Amino acid sequence: MSIIDTNGYSYAWYMRPLLALMSRRRSGLSEPVRLWARQPMAFLGFLLMNLALDHRNPSLSKTLRALVRTRVSQLNGCRFCIDLNAAHALDCGLSREKLEALAWFSDSSLYSDAEKVALAYAETVTTIGNVADASLIEQLRHTFDDDDIVALTALIAHQNMSAKFNAALGASPQGLCMTHYGYFPSD
Repeated sequence: MSIIDTNGYSYAWYMRPLLALMSRRRSGLSEPVRLWARQPMAFLGFLLMNLALDHRNPSLSKTLRALVRTRVSQLNGCRFCIDLNAAHALDCGLSREKLEALAWFSDSSLYSDAEKVALAYAETVTTIGNVADASLIEQLRHTFDDDDIVALTALIAHQNMSAKFNAALGASPQGLCMTHYGYFPSD
């Protein structure tokens, strides 16, 4: 449960139509949406960045983006984000077995070389104080072009912001996706 009461808040008048639309499309508003909407301009920027990052990109497929978002969520301990992104990963066609092995991707034969490089980079960027070493940068450049690396970095940064926001405010998982390890793998 969130540390901020999300019930009965009077949202800015110009946010109400968007929130009503979102509520109808998703059968209600999630805690993070109700929290973000208290800061309308930040919320709109967050939504626009999310839309921009989820555009079609052949090198950063839907499943790769979902894997990266889920792993960043795991590293940040955001149960809501793990739940949401794991459900999205399954919707994108990712197997449950692969999703459940995500915390151990580097040792798993389930992941392609491109996925392993992207996930290793996501772990490096997410872990405070780490800088990608020359070997990882070389692997990134061998696998992705410059625009893809920028897009991947933006995706990782956006998910870090989202996960840190939601975890700090105690956003609860919504029961969208249960894995073998529950919502949060024990790695």
